[in-house]
Amino acid sequence: MAFEKELAEFEARRSKALAMGGEGKLAQRKAQGVLNARERIARLADPGSFLESGLFGVSIRPEMREKSPADGKIAGFARVDGREVGIVSNDFTVMGASSSEVNTSKVGHMKKVATARGLPMVFLGESTGARMPDVMGAAAIMGGDRPTQYLRKRETPWVSAVLGHCYGSSSWYAALADFCVMRKGAITAVSSIKLTSMAISEKVDPEDLGGWKLHTEVTGMVDLAVDTDEEALDAIRRFLSYLPSHHKEAPPVRPVPPNSGKDAHKILDILPESRTKVYDVRKILNLVYDEGSLFELKPRFGKSVVTALARLDGKTVGVVASNPMNKGGAIDPDSCRKVTSFLVLCDSFNIPLVFMVDQPGFLIGIEGERAGAIGRVMNWMNALSLVSVPKISVNMRKSYGQAVLNMGGAGNADEVVSWFTAELNFMDPRHGVTVVHGITEQDDPARYQELLVEMAKDTSAYDAAATNAVHAVIDPRETRDYLIRVLDVHRMRLSNGVGEHLMRTWPTSY
Repeated sequence: MAFEKELAEFEARRSKALAMGGEGKLAQRKAQGVLNARERIARLADPGSFLESGLFGVSIRPEMREKSPADGKIAGFARVDGREVGIVSNDFTVMGASSSEVNTSKVGHMKKVATARGLPMVFLGESTGARMPDVMGAAAIMGGDRPTQYLRKRETPWVSAVLGHCYGSSSWYAALADFCVMRKGAITAVSSIKLTSMAISEKVDPEDLGGWKLHTEVTGMVDLAVDTDEEALDAIRRFLSYLPSHHKEAPPVRPVPPNSGKDAHKILDILPESRTKVYDVRKILNLVYDEGSLFELKPRFGKSVVTALARLDGKTVGVVASNPMNKGGAIDPDSCRKVTSFLVLCDSFNIPLVFMVDQPGFLIGIEGERAGAIGRVMNWMNALSLVSVPKISVNMRKSYGQAVLNMGGAGNADEVVSWFTAELNFMDPRHGVTVVHGITEQDDPARYQELLVEMAKDTSAYDAAATNAVHAVIDPRETRDYLIRVLDVHRMRLSNGVGEHLMRTWPTSY
């Protein structure tokens, strides 16, 4: 047979590269119930669709060439639900998936192709960080020319999974991603536990340094925490199903589940008549949007506002909804950060926005001010003013103060509609009586009630509609049909569903 020697060498080299860190290390991961880097790709990608790039890459250090198959990072192209994506899966069994000159080049190639050809990028993170001693010395750390290594202009969606110990570039790509999912038990931080302990001269608890609770509840960097690798990869697949492949196309359209909207009549059973009673807004959202389509982002962070991707009549929408179940729906600085990043996501990838409003205003107090409440509120407003996709605002029960504007009122949405249950005002009339007149209900019940009636005048949905501040007053049970119809009116026909992307360089983390 011709080229017999060459074929044998090719097969031997390929087999060695595909063997990763060896049977022992792979068996250890299997025993831990954790997928290896290639198994993760196989779980995410459509069967047989993975096209590898850089399989024969190895360490630039001669003594490490035989110990670094694929140089610790597996890269290539695959199809997810039939659409092409770029994937980088860190192989922790090879030198801890540490970053080197060769595998950084592999990652750079993937990003370059994904950007040029309109492919989403998926980073499956697990890494010890930069490879030492490769990066030691002035020449190593100062060399190269990579000014665009961490540039985000949102040409295509970036998705990241934290699936083990993630330091260095794995943590950077988690922060840069449009969607970040984290397996419980994984850790992500600037530097490793060992290095951090040395720096501060004390033992560091891994969960305190960079565990899932920290990043879902405190930093807000992680959108979703899950129990297994498999759940994380399924979440990535689901997230991508709502987004276009690139910023110059409209999101995909999916079939409408047959039971969507059939229980819309239950909205009036869920919404309390009393404005002081709480409820979980998710129960209402599930009645309005396509059945099973609500995909919430950052559910454990800024919990007084729900941000979620969903579908209406098969089309992707972004939902920003007040949730009175937490803090009565009062908006705190974390909620502001969460909504601002969500506005940027939706506008960058041509997803119309729907605000579902039931909020008593911004949460006031010393803690909020120390967290930069003023700046967070204005960041939200700045982002909102730059949104170029359709914006629809639905006033459900109450909306007070500056937050009326943040939630799309006062001309900040393309269409404003109120349920007949809505009340719109500068502040809660009960508080207004005390602020303006200096009395409480306990001071003088009769006078207080008289002033309360005065403060509550001209605050109904019909009063707002009378001046065209509200474009329609509807029965809450008609919300799904109304939104489908009005979003069709506001569909971006002239640009083929593509917005202006005025926030394409907005920071992903701030």
